[in-house]
Formats: sequence, C-alpha cells, structure tokens
Amino acid sequence: MSQGRRLAVYKKILQDNVKKWMIKEYLEYRLARLGYVDSEILKTPLGTRIVIYAERPSRIIGKKGAVVKELSQILGAKLGVDNPQIDVIDIAKVEAPEMFPKVVAYRIANAMAKGIRFRRVAFVAIRQVMEAGAKGMELVISGKLSTERAKFEKYKVGKIYKTGYDAKNTIRRAVVHVLLNPGIYGVEVSIAPASARFADEFKLTPPQRAEAQPTAQ
Repeated sequence: MSQGRRLAVYKKILQDNVKKWMIKEYLEYRLARLGYVDSEILKTPLGTRIVIYAERPSRIIGKKGAVVKELSQILGAKLGVDNPQIDVIDIAKVEAPEMFPKVVAYRIANAMAKGIRFRRVAFVAIRQVMEAGAKGMELVISGKLSTERAKFEKYKVGKIYKTGYDAKNTIRRAVVHVLLNPGIYGVEVSIAPASARFADEFKLTPPQRAEAQPTAQ
C-alpha cells in the first residue's frame, strides 16, 4: 500500500512539472516578440499564480489588459491551469535587463533583422553587458555570415564557465533564432551576471592574534 502511495506521489510531481514546462513553453512562444524574459509558476490556495518578468510589461499586459485576459483563458481552457492569476513585473525593477541573455539575444536578433551587420551588433551588445556590471559574456552567432556556407563567430569577454556547478547554476544562457533572407541565424548568449558568486571566489581571513594581557604583580 505504501509503495502504491509513493508511486502516486511521484506521478503527481511529474505531472505538475510537465504542466509547468508546458506553461513556460507556451508563454515564451506567445510572448517572445513582446519582451518576455522569464516566468515563475506558484501554486496558491486560490489557484495558480503566474509571474511574468518582461522587458516591456505594457506590451504583454495589452490595452485594458486584453493580452493578460487572453492568456488566462487559454491557460485555463487548453492547458487545464486551475484559476490562473497572471502578474507582469518589469524586469528592470529586479535586475538590469543586460543581465538576462534572452533580452540580449532578442536585441541582437532584432538588430540583424533590421539589416545591421552582425559584428557591429555583437560589439555593441558586449559593451552594454559589460558596462552593466557582468562578470563575463560569451556570444556565438551562427549562419551564413559572410559566405554561402554556414559558419559561426564567437566572442568572449571576462569569465565564463563551461563545466561544473557554476556552469550549470550560475551562468545564464539563452538561444534565439532569426530568419533572414540568406536563411536562419542562431544567436547564443551566455552571461555571468553581476550578482554571480563563483565557487573559486573566496577570501582567506588571517587569524586574529590575541592581545597579551598584563600580568598581576
């Protein structure tokens, strides 16, 4: 009996995680061009609270909240979300937008779509991110950059981990694709945010010497 209960609990956890993944995927697909950055999904006694972090909150909210109402209806009807309550928060109030690779990647993709050369866009993006206080950044742009044959160019500044705990939990990564006349281009951005604290960053404090106490005569 206990094993059956345990399996039911595991199944419920998996179902909840799958639903959260589906919600995040839908939000990213629906709001990608409206300044969507990330979202949090929280269960509350009144239903499901969805916090959307956005670079341009007004576009996601829509006129008189039209976009938010549409999202609530679709999430409830199509994805079975229990009483969805959506809050939209300006990402700039949480952290500098340049610390979020998805924001930077979309800026680069939009600039390339307007016809700006990829190298110029890349250098501007790197300068903005590093001036915002990032500890490191890596940018990879791939596609038919200068010839008919696809290739990639990589730019790296500061400290970026590729393996280990910091690479998995501290470095932020995002990939965005943009369709231009020559074909599809990929923009991959990795950022070590200003708030990052890496495992190899530590400070040794020398032991305090005890002051000599005067002896009683």
